[in-house]
Amino acid sequence: PEWLSLDTDEQGIAMNRYFFDHPEMVLGQMAMEMTQYGMKSTCRPYADKDLEGLLSQAIGQIGAEITEGAFDELSFEEDDTIPADPSVSNFSYTLQDDKLYYRENSRMRPVHVSVTAANRIKGMIGIRDCARKLIKCLMEDDPDEAIERQQQELNSLYDAFQQTYGLLSSRANSRVFAEDNSYPLLCSLEILKEDGTLNRKADLFTKRTIRPHREVQKVDTAGEALALSLSEKACIDMEYMKSLTGKTAEEIENDLQGHMFRIPAPKEEGTHFVSADEYLSGNVREKLKQAKIAAQQSPRYRINVQALEAVQPKELSASEISVRLGTTWIPTRDIEQFLFSLLDTPNYATWNIKVHYSTLTGEWNVEGKSYDKGNVKANSTYGTRRANAYKIIEDILNLRDTRVYDYVEDDDGKRKAVLNKQETAIAQGKQDQIKQAFQDWIWKEPERRQRLTQYYNEHFNAIRPREYDGSHLPFVGMNPEIVLRPHQKNGAARIIYGGNSLLAYVVGAGKTYTMVAAAMEMKRLGLCHKSMVVVPNHIIEQFAAEWLQLYPAANLLVATKKDFQTKNRKKFCARIAASEIDAVILGHSQFEKIPISLERQQRQLKEQLKELTNGIAEAKQRGGNKFTVKQLEKTKKSLKGKLEKLNDQSRKDDVICFEELGIDRLFVDEADAYKNLYLYTKIRNVGGVAQTEAQRASDLFMKRQYLDEVTGGRGVIFATATPVANSIVELYTMQRYLQYSTLQVNHLQHFDAWVSNFGETVTAIELAPEGTGYRLKTRFAKFYNLPELMQMFREVADIQTADMLNLPVPEADYKVVTIKPSSVQKDMVEQLGIRAERVRNGMVDPNQDNMLLITNDGRKLALDQRLMNELLPDAEESKVNACVREVHRFWEEGKEEK
Repeated sequence: PEWLSLDTDEQGIAMNRYFFDHPEMVLGQMAMEMTQYGMKSTCRPYADKDLEGLLSQAIGQIGAEITEGAFDELSFEEDDTIPADPSVSNFSYTLQDDKLYYRENSRMRPVHVSVTAANRIKGMIGIRDCARKLIKCLMEDDPDEAIERQQQELNSLYDAFQQTYGLLSSRANSRVFAEDNSYPLLCSLEILKEDGTLNRKADLFTKRTIRPHREVQKVDTAGEALALSLSEKACIDMEYMKSLTGKTAEEIENDLQGHMFRIPAPKEEGTHFVSADEYLSGNVREKLKQAKIAAQQSPRYRINVQALEAVQPKELSASEISVRLGTTWIPTRDIEQFLFSLLDTPNYATWNIKVHYSTLTGEWNVEGKSYDKGNVKANSTYGTRRANAYKIIEDILNLRDTRVYDYVEDDDGKRKAVLNKQETAIAQGKQDQIKQAFQDWIWKEPERRQRLTQYYNEHFNAIRPREYDGSHLPFVGMNPEIVLRPHQKNGAARIIYGGNSLLAYVVGAGKTYTMVAAAMEMKRLGLCHKSMVVVPNHIIEQFAAEWLQLYPAANLLVATKKDFQTKNRKKFCARIAASEIDAVILGHSQFEKIPISLERQQRQLKEQLKELTNGIAEAKQRGGNKFTVKQLEKTKKSLKGKLEKLNDQSRKDDVICFEELGIDRLFVDEADAYKNLYLYTKIRNVGGVAQTEAQRASDLFMKRQYLDEVTGGRGVIFATATPVANSIVELYTMQRYLQYSTLQVNHLQHFDAWVSNFGETVTAIELAPEGTGYRLKTRFAKFYNLPELMQMFREVADIQTADMLNLPVPEADYKVVTIKPSSVQKDMVEQLGIRAERVRNGMVDPNQDNMLLITNDGRKLALDQRLMNELLPDAEESKVNACVREVHRFWEEGKEEK
């Protein structure tokens, strides 16, 4: 349908395709205006026309056909439901004339359960209603006497129920009351021990656990008004600040010079101000250019220029910038110039040898590699008889090790490629020579040095990360007994005022409370409608309980295992869409079961197919590397298969899709679980660079794309203690999720382009996985231009390490216990080596044996040989026995202190 896509009018304003094709249905003037989130499109009403008349006219122009559907004959059953009582919350149990009912949307159905179950439900209804009434008293800041009276009632109701039916969170009570929307609130009333028994009652029973909101009507200074505007409006609202201070806009602007700045914009877009920490961060070089242009037209912008000049990053010199052969921002003409200079290419050959770079595929291509045949430098000094310098340089540009193959016929008469190790080693040695020659050449010529350093500084050394201050945030409704640490308040401010965010907090730093506080403040400020929080499956209930401990009045929808069973999934998704809640909490595996709409998936796959088709055509036209074309064709075939599968409607599940849930903020806890996002790269056999695709990661990436569209890049928040654990690829993946538009602006969306700027492969000898010898392995072990990479990454990442926070953790006394292997273990390790060699040589079916199985067997063998074969003897010097001895020794030494 046309309404699923966007189009752009002659003014460059993006709008729904329907309104683009039917301008008569636009009842106003489309225009761009400055808002707190930047330039946004709006439809301004006509000053001289009546909207009611325009609407009636537009409705009369709607043309549509209504076809009468055929209905199966309905069998009528007695309807025992009753109209819903407006005072009863949706999806809640209630008592009507001493009968149990459950409200679901506009109807309430009777509940038929056993007498004991009914009594449990009635008891929990009483506790729920009493807790809700107490929360209302706290929110309205009632007198202490009224609150104490309500707390006494809650205590007596809970004690009576607990004595008869056990803990509210017990299995029996959960089974009968879990469908009630307020069940998570009841569970939060109990603080449990690790074994599941009651530790104590929650603070709600005895303390004021909600900080009521007291609206300030008057302040004395413009500075106080600015802090209030940011905390109550999440932006600089001049009208609000005028009402607080009684001052004019001009007086406030003069008082706050240097603390807020007027944004350069055309007059018709109105006047817009931002705070100093927002204005003096981000791409400050680009902002300075705009401010200088504005200052030429109006002197009021001179202060902007002065402030921006003071925060410009220090200009980097050539010696501080790392440039390698293959860096994608180096112009192709410079690469050609280096190539001809290094190899003394004859003039006649320079007309036929050209260097090309494809932005579609990220592929470099040296055209006419074989044209300069008699050149000694190309064939000997910097090349070999099997791989000339032009071919080697092309491999360097594409971040590949040059490999030389011989071709032999196997028993079936088929040609088989066999690596020529000697020629390959010689060619790779030439690669090192050429790389060093490029380093010596690139900065020699003054004009080139000036041009390239200027480009680098403007594009990669232009960012000043924003320092977020959350000290002024009121956190309305938060439990006053819980005090957030400064870094948690600042993290919440980052999420509220910034764009997509990553909370890279060390374990114990408080990611949960930071996310909860940010979600609740954004809801209060009207910055989001409904948040979805995705957490590991096993901590769903724990996360909900901590949320309600911090915000007792929060209205949550918490998923259970039962909710995402096939028969219940549609109902639960409908419940998310229909509920007016603060947030929905669900597990990683449940999140994957909520699909993106079929139309959106098809559109995205078609766009990818179009890019791939263009990339393949370009690669073939320029005689691109066969491996690259083959990989592109393979990816294209995979995408076509996915598209055909989507087009097959025979198994379509009509569950509500993600876009229809009304979610506009997505929080993902333990986001490192989504690191296996597919990437295309020309790099081969490099440790840590996998091209396997995890369905869960692809699903999240599509949902991220949707949220970026509807929120302007502000809708996704990740939290993890390990954003980068094993490979540099993980950092790139995090940027793809959270900074995709930034990567596109800097032409770094391709992994090869990104890594050519910031990393380099190193081949070194390392211990083989099976532990029986050593091998050559290529990994990303060198990193370049790290300050600029981290400046870019810190635009979204809030990094808090143990050293930065000085968390109260005990000091560990590490002791290494060395043991010797048994003779049986030595023999079995040799067998692991034989198995590994067979796997590497392709002599065994991967389903029968592979490196993962071998390394797993190695770990088991190292722990205790009986894990490999329970009939083997218990080795006295095994790791298990060594651990037993150490534990027993500690126990003996500490007996007297117990």
